[in-house]
Amino acid sequence: MVTSTGTGTSTGTGTGRDRNRRRAAALRGARTAVALTLLASGALVLGAGSSPTVGTPRQVPLAAQQERSGQSEQTGQADCDLYRSVPPSTEDGPAVKAVKAKRSLVVGVDLNSYRWGSRNPNTGQVEGFDIDLAKAIGTAIMGDPDKVVLKAVPTADRIKFIQEGRVDIIVRTMSITCERMEQVAFSRPYFTTSQRVLVPRSSTAKTMDEALNGTTACAASGSSAQEELKTRPLKQLITVENHLDCLVLMQLGKVDATMTDDGLAASQAAQDQTVRVLDGEVRPGVMGVAMLKTSTDLTARVNQVLNDYYTGGSWRRAYDTWLKPYLLDDADRHWPTPR
Repeated sequence: MVTSTGTGTSTGTGTGRDRNRRRAAALRGARTAVALTLLASGALVLGAGSSPTVGTPRQVPLAAQQERSGQSEQTGQADCDLYRSVPPSTEDGPAVKAVKAKRSLVVGVDLNSYRWGSRNPNTGQVEGFDIDLAKAIGTAIMGDPDKVVLKAVPTADRIKFIQEGRVDIIVRTMSITCERMEQVAFSRPYFTTSQRVLVPRSSTAKTMDEALNGTTACAASGSSAQEELKTRPLKQLITVENHLDCLVLMQLGKVDATMTDDGLAASQAAQDQTVRVLDGEVRPGVMGVAMLKTSTDLTARVNQVLNDYYTGGSWRRAYDTWLKPYLLDDADRHWPTPR
């Protein structure tokens, strides 16, 4: 049995403690109301074990964010090899032996993303595309599914959780970027991605540029979407702990648009029929499994599992089960192959 644990981490900024409390309480109530409404329609799966409250949205002056944004992030062009990783191996090196010695592999996952990683309210089981992959990696390395622990990790804290040793690996729709490759090690890519924009169905925007020109947009803190939005002529950029909070804020009329990975955008549109995904995409990229830079042998083991997972047909079966009904593409379009 794969077990799961949650995290109570939440962040927020504001001008006063009382104001923070009022804001958090209002958002918490709104999120609960939205969740109940969508659950009643059978559409929403909210992950138990995640932060029990919505973090206070961060409203950072756009000029300051753009100044901090590096040139490679502004253009969306990679100046490194995103496919670079160590060769696959079945050998147990020091990192793998250390994991086995503590008798559990802790995998950081998302419990808030419908069809990627969330808790089914009918069965109580954590499920999704990334969850299937996390279980496959953990079971292959540990040899026992009971030794795999799934731990909820906020988007903004993925790298911190790895560096602080709070998880062994991250399997959580994590895009590989040049900057992140300086901080953690990545497996070979396992999914292609790009950034898309969601808007309310009532929005008159027909293109991404229309949706982001002079408007208030939302993205998860520490995400590729946040970096892209720093380059856009927004009125205001709001960041939140988890991308699902952007959906709540959009439903409340607090933001005009949300940017996130294309797969997550499709899952949000599947959750809530009042929002739609606009045509157009930016920042094509790839997702990978992240771990400590010093865990070379663990990275090699993960790469071996990924190779076996794909060649054995499990990757395609997971895609067809969880994602194809919403992405509407053939699986091969999303398996990364170096050009």
